[in-house]
Amino acid sequence: MAKKGKNYRAALEKVDRSKSYPPAEAIALAKEIASTKFDSTVEIHMRLGVDPRHADQQVRDVVVLPHGLGKTVRVLVFAQGDAARLARESGADAVADDEETVKKIQDGWLDFDVAVATPDMMSTVGRLGRVLGPRGLMPNPKTGTVVPMEDLPRAIEEVKAGRVEFRVDKTANLHVPVGKASFDEKHLYNNVAALIQAVRRNRPASAKGTYIRKIVLTTTMGPGIKVDTTLAQTMEISE
Repeated sequence: MAKKGKNYRAALEKVDRSKSYPPAEAIALAKEIASTKFDSTVEIHMRLGVDPRHADQQVRDVVVLPHGLGKTVRVLVFAQGDAARLARESGADAVADDEETVKKIQDGWLDFDVAVATPDMMSTVGRLGRVLGPRGLMPNPKTGTVVPMEDLPRAIEEVKAGRVEFRVDKTANLHVPVGKASFDEKHLYNNVAALIQAVRRNRPASAKGTYIRKIVLTTTMGPGIKVDTTLAQTMEISE
């Protein structure tokens, strides 16, 4: 097994592995120990008390983080005619409104982070499932990325502002970015609060026992910081 780098080991020394930190304290510590030369991404990892093998215990939704993700999000929109024009006017980075663009995507062009589509274009999008699906780029009504023409401006704005999708994996865990280490502590706190509130709202009715079992906060290439789950579930977004 490869040894951890000296920066990681130095950061780990500052983390009490036996302690579950209050959310604000965990955020402050994460910012303090972020040691990469680039602006580290801050992530939340959550262990949920659900069984993902059952369809009625899936946890999946989107949340608009109050202070965004701290990165530029490139949006591709599948639309035609007036909808394509509206998408361009609303700030879409690319619009797939012809066979040439569709063919380019089939051939591997994926210079975008999120794909949005109008319902009438889903038959075209379906042809690209093998390309978009494995990369998590497939538009889906459940994540608000399949919308009627009149909702395109809102959808594009939300995606660019920091809308993120969360989806429980087969091990009942969520892995969600919530910002950058350079963010103000209050902004990170609000983003974490928004995510946890959204996860709580999506508790499946069939889930039994403790729903949010473990929360870990981490930064890119940094050690995990355990967060007190009871306190985390009382977090509120502040002005």
